[in-house]
Amino acid sequence: MKKLLFFGALLSMLCLGACGGGAKSAAVADADTLVEKDTTLLPDTMYASVEKLQWRVEVLDSTVDGTLHVLDDPYLESNSKLAFRANHLRNADFGGKVKGVPTRIVKDWVFDTDVDYTPTKLGVWGGGTGWTSQPLYVEWPDEVAKKFRNTPAAKLTPDFSQKEIVVASLCGKLHFINFESGKASREAIDMGNPVKGTPMVDPRFNGLVYAGHGVQAHGAVCQNVVDLFSHSIVYQNPGLDPKASRFWPASDSSPIYADGFVFWPCENGLIYKYDVKNGKVKKHSFLSYNRPGVHAAGVESSMCVYKNYGYFGDNHGNILCINLNNMKPVWYYDNHDDIDATIVCEVENGVPFVYTACEVDRQGDSGMCHIAKLNGLNGEVAWAVQVPCTRHNINNKHFDGGMYSTPLLGGGNCSDLIFSTLANDGVNGDGHFYAFEKRTGKVVYKTKLKHYAWSSPVGFYNEKNELFIVVGDTYGYLYLIEGKSGRVIYDERFGVNFESSPVVVGNTLVVGSRGQSVYKVHIE
Repeated sequence: MKKLLFFGALLSMLCLGACGGGAKSAAVADADTLVEKDTTLLPDTMYASVEKLQWRVEVLDSTVDGTLHVLDDPYLESNSKLAFRANHLRNADFGGKVKGVPTRIVKDWVFDTDVDYTPTKLGVWGGGTGWTSQPLYVEWPDEVAKKFRNTPAAKLTPDFSQKEIVVASLCGKLHFINFESGKASREAIDMGNPVKGTPMVDPRFNGLVYAGHGVQAHGAVCQNVVDLFSHSIVYQNPGLDPKASRFWPASDSSPIYADGFVFWPCENGLIYKYDVKNGKVKKHSFLSYNRPGVHAAGVESSMCVYKNYGYFGDNHGNILCINLNNMKPVWYYDNHDDIDATIVCEVENGVPFVYTACEVDRQGDSGMCHIAKLNGLNGEVAWAVQVPCTRHNINNKHFDGGMYSTPLLGGGNCSDLIFSTLANDGVNGDGHFYAFEKRTGKVVYKTKLKHYAWSSPVGFYNEKNELFIVVGDTYGYLYLIEGKSGRVIYDERFGVNFESSPVVVGNTLVVGSRGQSVYKVHIE
């Protein structure tokens, strides 16, 4: 296969400048180095496990070649954090750093979102952020920031900064925050309906932001594309798609970009592939699937990507690996119950392994959280363990037990561990923070939290490569935990309820809370 040489150095020299840490462009390489792009595709194969599914792929635009020709992760080419859990692998490799052994968490600023008290069929959503709604951190390249400043339609405020936070709110707006000051950096964009999931900033820095509605309040529930230069929604795909066999239109799943395409699972049961070349958005194809005799399931988890394979789990516990080139299933695994936590991938000796877990939902009021490590190439089980959890019913609403948070892969002195929280794994709504052995799935320790957690943990490393972890719970506490032992070094109540996951920048993190507030804190 012909190898492509990528002259990132030239663009890098043009784009580095007065961005503090030096915001990189969408194409970055060392100034005197040519970067060879990864073009080696994983095989177009289909394992026997797929026979357990009914599926079809519909190509809507056959004039466009759907093949991914460049497989490198574009989210690794800048200092920005533009996607849920940072990148294709969803491994939350944010590059968090601390000095020595940290002892506390300190608040830097608080930003209040707007609120919307419109009644919906699912209650009043108010403001602040929900699950997963991770803030995004953008370091705009110089030429892009200049273009924003010269575009009145972008609706910048005097506090616009090249270091900007983008956060989606339950009030139905995208908010933009100066990372340093905590003040609004541009006017909010009205999305029309509450957004619960995490948006995605196009890693080409073309001003496109992708965000899905979570519930209906003021109009059709859609997958949306926003143009920051025109400060407007420029594309919508309604979730009530006549081609879907499930009629729940929400999109809590966070989309992912790869080589000119965006892949976006929906709760209507379809997995969409969008052609976004040249800054224009058009549906290219979709996958529809279900188990025989069982109606289609929706997808709330976000797709994890390794090369040209995509991984996701759905509300029925189905885990699929699909070939992103043609959207066909590669393998299938049944993980027993509703999967909301996003799959995480780690490559071991050239082989991708994926970690996944379910909730206790369809099992009834009690059951097992099934946690599994699978070979990402063929779906074979490396290990599978179970943790008892319960489902709580309060005021005609049920709160499932199990795993909502996306796991954190350990590195440094914890490179043999993987971390997550489990909800309702004890009595009275208890929750614990867990460390599992990557090799066997054995529970190394569990640390009791004040309440259960949906927010995903994030990591910080010191000079000795020792890992320290921060995680939030649904009572608004943030915990600073020693990764190796599980010892809680510090905890403090900052918010109302941290359903959302944090983004990490250096020794700081930004995270939203239910209610109205978004917090920036630092670890010291």
